[in-house]
Amino acid sequence: MRKSPLARAATSLALALACSRGGASRPREFVGTRAFEYLQHQMQLGPRIPGSPGHERTGDWILERLRATADTVQVQAFDHVTRQHSSLHLRNFFARFRPAATERVLFLAHWDTRPHADQSANLGQQELPVPGANDGASGVALLLGVADALKARPPALGVDLLFVDGEDYGDFAKDSNDVLIGTRYFTAHQPPGYQPLFAVLFDMVADKDQQFYYEGSSQQFAPEVVDRVWRAAADLGYSRVFIPGVKHTLIDDHVALQKVGIHAIDVVDFDYPYWHTTEDTIDKVSAASLQVVGDVAVALVR
Repeated sequence: MRKSPLARAATSLALALACSRGGASRPREFVGTRAFEYLQHQMQLGPRIPGSPGHERTGDWILERLRATADTVQVQAFDHVTRQHSSLHLRNFFARFRPAATERVLFLAHWDTRPHADQSANLGQQELPVPGANDGASGVALLLGVADALKARPPALGVDLLFVDGEDYGDFAKDSNDVLIGTRYFTAHQPPGYQPLFAVLFDMVADKDQQFYYEGSSQQFAPEVVDRVWRAAADLGYSRVFIPGVKHTLIDDHVALQKVGIHAIDVVDFDYPYWHTTEDTIDKVSAASLQVVGDVAVALVR
């Protein structure tokens, strides 16, 4: 993803305060510690750069997990030719709960990681891969945790979980061909007449220092969905984490969905100093942060 040219302000938050307001005694369907294990496993597999062994192993593992939980799983396997004439073999995974239901909600996240840490302050590190603990692994971990919750207690409406590939491969500033690849492929090959009630993209959701503001294009295109998500968070006691007001406007997977008329928003913590650097490592993320967002995600489909 890429931030539009808006000012970035440093922010901080005591997550423990928000978690305590969430109510420790309330039964939780989403298990943050298990989701964090999913995050850890991805990190153990290495960078998930298209074409790498870690990418192939991670895709196979995601597919295995989804086949154990979802009612149906569709694999969208396709090849993408980059501007440099390289061929990337990519896979989207489209997992469905209650696939026959007419009313549906779509959650999505990207599962690839960035080939180059272009935002690293050290010039020598800018050609190294991004480990992707938060930018990649956290969204996948969240959706897999939601899948576990929906397997244990099926939803009343249809729920789709979309894991998109090739989101972070290219240069957001210069080349739209090699970014958001998987989501753009999905919009061109989605089920006939597909029109979910709303869609939520989860990107960089496990930062230990966690804050979510409205994302600019989300608020402009689907303000009713933004309101729904932030109200759900407030009802759970997470109003100190989900903060009203636009702060950043981003080019991210939700934009590709918006272009085909899907009311999609981005839940993203962009005040993450390790974005697109070699420091996006597992010590920067937490199970407690995944718990907050997982509680909200499950509440949206109950």
